[in-house]
Amino acid sequence: MRAFLRNERLMLTVLLVFALLPPLFQLMGQEYLLSLLNRILIYGLAAASLDLILGYGGMVSLGHAAFLGIGAYSAGILAFHSYEGSAVLNWPMGLVLPGSESLLLALFVAVVMAGFFGLLTGSISLRTRGMHFIMITLAFAQMFYYLFISLDRYGGEDGISLFGRGHLPGFDLNNDFIYYYLCLFILILFLVLARRFTTSRFGLVLRGGRDNEQRLRALGFPVYRYRLICYALAAAAAGVAGVLMAHQGEYVSPGLMHWTKSGEIMVMVLLGGSGTLVGPLLGAGVLLLLEEVLAIYTEHWMVILGPFLILVVLFARNGIHGLLMKIGGRDD
Repeated sequence: MRAFLRNERLMLTVLLVFALLPPLFQLMGQEYLLSLLNRILIYGLAAASLDLILGYGGMVSLGHAAFLGIGAYSAGILAFHSYEGSAVLNWPMGLVLPGSESLLLALFVAVVMAGFFGLLTGSISLRTRGMHFIMITLAFAQMFYYLFISLDRYGGEDGISLFGRGHLPGFDLNNDFIYYYLCLFILILFLVLARRFTTSRFGLVLRGGRDNEQRLRALGFPVYRYRLICYALAAAAAGVAGVLMAHQGEYVSPGLMHWTKSGEIMVMVLLGGSGTLVGPLLGAGVLLLLEEVLAIYTEHWMVILGPFLILVVLFARNGIHGLLMKIGGRDD
């Protein structure tokens, strides 16, 4: 119980820090750092969505970036057709999805599309285990990557440029502060829902399947079905992160779907602490900050980052989150 309370307190503290940093940067005249903070929030959301299947479900996926890219392209393609004044798809029975710069519509389409493809690919991938699961998720991600490279109408390898951050009634999303707090609100909403999800009966079964799948099957639980639902939900959340990423940078490219991006998100989860939800946010913050600082001194910054990650893995049992929890435990 104490560990649970310390974890909740840590999550609240981290989110409070992210809420207070923008006004502080403004007072210091360092508004340019807001863009970096925004990237941390968005990558933190993507990493936390991966943590649902990796940390709680025990499913090591190298294809999570595919759903990030699907979400980003949902926003990019809608905006592209908005500029053209054409429809995205002419559905049967006369139904039409018009091009739009609406953020709400982009989020809805991204959740549906990423969730659907998560359900589709997950129904196949989850029939495998271990290395086979890793390789099949990697294969699906690379299929999506090369598919979008081949779409010349949407820029192919060059991607799609957006002319602004889209529209949300009552908000000016081109204002960096407003967009930042919107991303923070979406992240908090996801963390709250994910916390309820992982502490529910569903989450207990999911973790039980991770620890001892045969015992749960013997008790009559459909482990495959639980994992598939979790996989689809994580894919939908990654799609939301993709939309936010597309609007934040006003650019979408197939590079978001490459397997190296999946590896980067996985590093954030492991660095911050898997199975914690807030840990991936910490991991995203540390990784992106190190990249930003080290790149100032050398273009080979990963040579320095590598040993740091090794030290974290060796001496921090559950990443940065584990270290902070230990410190909090000593204070108690």
